[in-house]
Amino acid sequence: MPQLTFPQPARNNNLLAPVLIAFLVLGLTIALVLRFTPRKTADLTITKTSVYAAHTVFKSDSIVVGHDPAQDDLYVLTTLRIDDRLHLPLFLKDFTATLTTAEGQQFTTSAAEKQDFPNLYAAFPALKPLSSAPLLRETVIDPGESAEGMVLLHFPVTQDVWDHRKSAVLHVDLYHQGKQTVLIGSIGTGVKPDPDSPDSTP
Repeated sequence: MPQLTFPQPARNNNLLAPVLIAFLVLGLTIALVLRFTPRKTADLTITKTSVYAAHTVFKSDSIVVGHDPAQDDLYVLTTLRIDDRLHLPLFLKDFTATLTTAEGQQFTTSAAEKQDFPNLYAAFPALKPLSSAPLLRETVIDPGESAEGMVLLHFPVTQDVWDHRKSAVLHVDLYHQGKQTVLIGSIGTGVKPDPDSPDSTP
């Protein structure tokens, strides 16, 4: 007696179409994410840099001429613009900078904080005309928006060391996106100390 056979449904063919559609949708999703996700967290731009160099001589009781202790201070006032390229807000945590001299020596400093400005302007009045509205820590930048302001840095070096530096880099630390860096430009406005100041000499 001949064996009866019944046609089997083409299950493999039926599953192939949904699998192909799923891969197509996944590919389109990945392409759209890559297309509309910014490659950079933020754009950092230095728009202006000025410097003020002070050479302070401290009077001592020594009778030896020319042996009074002295101190060199260089203040860098740099204006920074930050453009938020994410679809999320940026939260500014901290500003630091690293100066590398021509000899390769490095100085790292933290930017002046809001409460430091009155004392700095009182000690060095020539800083005030060079200053502008500061860019403060804890500033929030909304998606697609920007913030701009002054960052005030101090290095214990002379004007000559700054002018012949190898590099100066500003670091912007963000709360959720890590650290961003920007090179501080080579062109700045040098300002000499006030010759009438009793505790400074040019």
